[in-house]
Amino acid sequence: MNTRIKKRFIAGAICPKCNALDTMALTKEDGIEKVTCVSCGEQMVQAEEQVEKEVRQHEQVIGVFKP
Repeated sequence: MNTRIKKRFIAGAICPKCNALDTMALTKEDGIEKVTCVSCGEQMVQAEEQVEKEVRQHEQVIGVFKP
């Protein structure tokens, strides 16, 4: 079975490794959110339970990724 994973690019995001602008893409698979730089391949991963702890009550934030 071939499953397509939808990428959502994060506007204005800068890759912490290569400093490229607008190259960070967010994907979610099996409850795990992953941000990947499409330029250099740098990845940051967080499980959904970790993301929920970091979201502030009255803000519409997908998640907070820490290197």
